[in-house]
Amino acid sequence: MKKPIPTIRDVAAAAGVSTATVSKFVNGAQRFSAGVEATITQVIADLGYRSNPLAASMITGRTRSIGLSVLDVANPHFTSVVKGANRVAQQHGYNLLLVDTDENPDRERPLLEALSRRVDGMFVISRIPESEMGWMMELGKPMVFFGHLAQHDIPWVAGDDRRGARMLARHLVAQGHRKIAYLGFSKSRRDEERLAAIRECLAGHGLPLVVHDAGAPSAREGERVCSAIMLGADHPDALICYNDLMALGFMKAAQTLGFRLPDDISVAGFDNIQFGAYTSPALTTVDLQSERLGAAAMELLIGRIEGKPAATFNMIEPQLILRGSIANRV
Repeated sequence: MKKPIPTIRDVAAAAGVSTATVSKFVNGAQRFSAGVEATITQVIADLGYRSNPLAASMITGRTRSIGLSVLDVANPHFTSVVKGANRVAQQHGYNLLLVDTDENPDRERPLLEALSRRVDGMFVISRIPESEMGWMMELGKPMVFFGHLAQHDIPWVAGDDRRGARMLARHLVAQGHRKIAYLGFSKSRRDEERLAAIRECLAGHGLPLVVHDAGAPSAREGERVCSAIMLGADHPDALICYNDLMALGFMKAAQTLGFRLPDDISVAGFDNIQFGAYTSPALTTVDLQSERLGAAAMELLIGRIEGKPAATFNMIEPQLILRGSIANRV
């Protein structure tokens, strides 16, 4: 016959205390004498009692859960962010609740409002313009934002997009490229920083920049726009893409059209997703330290949840990863 699962009433009866005392002790809501605590601890061990997390959250007001919203869980960049965040959350005894807004700003507010009612804090990755984020301040939960903020008092973590873009543009110029284009994604705040740094760098060398705007930060979109960029009268000799997914889609389409990479055009991206190392040619990229960004954001958020002194932002340094997709034209 299966042994019945012990309840909080069983623990209270065996320890000679009330169920309220056991509940407060188990959930850390109140301290008792050393003798009482030792007795309850021993009885719990003897009976094999396990507390109910839902009941604990009702008593303490804490869920031991953290919410994380991502823009597209299928994007390997965000997968790495989640991996870093989850590792730190587990180390501190928190569970991660994930919502995918599917690159749809209209979904973000209802999803985040619903998520806020189930967690102790939130790590938010969003496309919502900063000027429209005031409602986030009213959710009443500690929060960390992914990406630089200038207007709101929300702690944030970000990669240094300007520095990464500047390093990439300088490398292309040093390799002899003179007709450089940028395939961006203007719906992203990070796009503005990357584009500004590339323009500034090229202007310093007296070089123009041709800008194309994609409708989505995806491989499919990079593939779709390739013919418009490459079959014109004078295609660029180098293309910087907003992210690696767009770059990989563009490379596939360019090769299908008969262009040789990097002989006919050099291509580079951002994020250093793992698939970029296995293409032919392998993709040059700016590594913005996705997993490290997720871990740093979670450390910052947990510090705020637990009332510990914490920084208001964390900027992670990028690395330029040089591979075969950029030619030397010097």
